[in-house]
Amino acid sequence: MNGYERIKAALEGRWPDKRPVMLHNFMLAAREAGLKMKDYNSNPVNIANAHIQAVEKYELDGVFLDIDTALLASAVGVPVDFPDDEPARTHTALLTSLEQVKYLAPVDVSKNYRIEIAVEAAALLKGYFGNEIFLRGNCDQAPFSLASMMRTPSEWMMDLITGDELVFNLLDYCTDACCQFINLMAATGIHMISNGDSPAGPDMISPDMYKTFALPYEKKLVQHTHRLGLPYMLHICGNTDAILNDMPETGMDAVELDYKTDIRKIHELYKNRITLSGTIDPSGVIALGSAEMVEEKALEILKLYKDSPRLIMNAGCAIPPGAPEKNIRRLVEITKNY
Repeated sequence: MNGYERIKAALEGRWPDKRPVMLHNFMLAAREAGLKMKDYNSNPVNIANAHIQAVEKYELDGVFLDIDTALLASAVGVPVDFPDDEPARTHTALLTSLEQVKYLAPVDVSKNYRIEIAVEAAALLKGYFGNEIFLRGNCDQAPFSLASMMRTPSEWMMDLITGDELVFNLLDYCTDACCQFINLMAATGIHMISNGDSPAGPDMISPDMYKTFALPYEKKLVQHTHRLGLPYMLHICGNTDAILNDMPETGMDAVELDYKTDIRKIHELYKNRITLSGTIDPSGVIALGSAEMVEEKALEILKLYKDSPRLIMNAGCAIPPGAPEKNIRRLVEITKNY
């Protein structure tokens, strides 16, 4: 099997010849390619080349194409900062009051140069790898997270408490922007769509609020992706124990979860229906731990999942740029030889 075939099998609940590895490694890939983040996130050729180098260096089965967490925010007009060697970020609101939702003009995200960069990078990767290596096109933030950026997290939390109908209007607006990005990414020929929705996790809001304000909109993204004929992966950081029973209602095919979530609960609930990507600690283990610690944590997951093919080895979130080569190599070696 090639990398594409291994990950496709894991997504479909079939046993691959070897456990696949697809890493959340955009910062590490950029650093190892000799790129600062400003040079990575502004140039589709640099993005593609960084991931090609990482795949070939470590014999990865897939590419997790990520740029930063502010692509859609910039496309809808949120002010974005571009540090020299850190991912782009947002700090200030586009909407200083919820009332301004009434006056939001329709947005065409395809006109945004940063969206164009991400889509071109995906097309370059597809042109290079074809169906040899699996390509996961990350379409940035899910609606709840994008709304949080448009209002700032603190104001967005207050908006949710008010229960104002405009909250749902903003979520609808964000859903439209997300679906536009998904359309563009899918058109490149990549193999999977994903979004992140970390502010929707229990570290930020209650499970009831998740079911009211986030889950229905995640479900819309999954349905839209499925209509395009692609599988969908959802990423939420932090401890998601309290919503593990609810998340499958989205219809997702796979999930990327953090080391803070109980791996035994994930396995128990998802092993026969949803593929797990994760869940090794990217900082404490992969970046700062020893190769022996990486091996130990990988084996914990591999042994637990010995009864299920639905596993893609990965960190639970973005791997820091300073992660040592020996730790990545050990992770890949242990996974493929288990």
